[in-house]
Amino acid sequence: MAHVAFGYLPILLFLGVALGLSGAFVALPMVVSRLTGTHRPDAMKLSEYECGFPAFEDSRSQFDVRFYLVAILFIVFDLEAAFLFPWAVSLNLTKWTGWLSMMGFIGELALGLAYAWKKGALEWE
Repeated sequence: MAHVAFGYLPILLFLGVALGLSGAFVALPMVVSRLTGTHRPDAMKLSEYECGFPAFEDSRSQFDVRFYLVAILFIVFDLEAAFLFPWAVSLNLTKWTGWLSMMGFIGELALGLAYAWKKGALEWE
């Protein structure tokens, strides 16, 4: 039984080194800042901020649903761009089947964009 457990030793060593290094990368800067005197909290440093300026409204206020729609559309078209490069590189292997399937994918995304545009998801007031 000890022979089987011995096979896991490299994995455990790797895990130990990874945990040690990640802990050092977190704890070492905090310890050094405390020892060198750069840790001087004041009211301005401890205040909450978002996007570079202090919050001026309640943090629990509701966002307009159009914000989420634009974010989802951005993610969809960003992923489309991420799929286009590997598709273009492998097009010589996939031939017409790969080309037709990608045209169907792009056509489906174009229909979704046209639908969102028609519904006014991209309009701001």
